[in-house]
Amino acid sequence: MQTYVYKSLRKPDTYLYLRKQDDFAVLPEPVRAPLGELVFVLELALTENRKLARADAAVVRANLLAQGYHLQFPPTMLDPLVDG
Repeated sequence: MQTYVYKSLRKPDTYLYLRKQDDFAVLPEPVRAPLGELVFVLELALTENRKLARADAAVVRANLLAQGYHLQFPPTMLDPLVDG
């Protein structure tokens, strides 16, 4: 599965993975607004064997399949979509 990664300029160390390039329409407005400007940083093939530095690739793949996006927060922050 190809994924497209964007960096939030408003939220340090916060990254958005999209299943389709530039498909920001999949993000609900309450999720999109706090991210501010998003800058494309990387395209990668997210395979079952792929290791990611700060995220579980299986969780990222599941979120991409289910909702079309995955948010990666800094390691010091709780994920408000999971922990809030």
